[in-house]
Amino acid sequence: MKEVRNLSLENSILNQYIAELRDEIIQKDPIRFRRNLERLGEIFAYEISRTFRYKPLDVTTPLGIKTVPVLEEQPVLATILRAGLPLHQGMLNIFDRADNAFISAFRKHYMDGTFDIQIGYMSSPDMDNRILIIADPMLASGQSMVCAYNEIMAQGKPKYIHIVSVIASTFGVEYLIKNLPDVNCTLWLGAVDDELTSQSYIVPGLGDAGDLAFGCKTDSVF
Repeated sequence: MKEVRNLSLENSILNQYIAELRDEIIQKDPIRFRRNLERLGEIFAYEISRTFRYKPLDVTTPLGIKTVPVLEEQPVLATILRAGLPLHQGMLNIFDRADNAFISAFRKHYMDGTFDIQIGYMSSPDMDNRILIIADPMLASGQSMVCAYNEIMAQGKPKYIHIVSVIASTFGVEYLIKNLPDVNCTLWLGAVDDELTSQSYIVPGLGDAGDLAFGCKTDSVF
């Protein structure tokens, strides 16, 4: 991993949206919760766009011609279902011509209280030599993201990867750095919380992003 960028270290409207996501009263409104995740996706997309390569394009206006810089290539946007969908949509609002990939990753729990990460579904374009942005609102243990990365590698090798997470644990950040040491990658974060429980929940975090966005789920996985 080349770089970790925590956007909350600078004052911006991003911190307002994260505060509303965390607030136990405000987050009870699922429409507002999803919209705040979408807004954050738009902010992350803008920040990431500043790192891309651009080419000149002559644009004809009613009064003349203006040369403006435009993207050399569109990225591939990927997310981990289901919690990542609003964040993904925010990025798609900005990169509206991007190809998309979707990964279903879930925790398979065992009687002894442990769990592992399993991939249930994958839909992806060819990733060879593409710029990939992969988003998941919460980076807790980091295992889901590493599993998603490994699954994506079966679809081709991106030339650069941007990983986006609204709230990460310190453990999750360190886990990604350890397990993706030689990957051309930037990790973009909205905030970092120090505590991760034995059940791999971030504290103070915000709760279950998927449930808050889309409603409570059963534990059944098919």
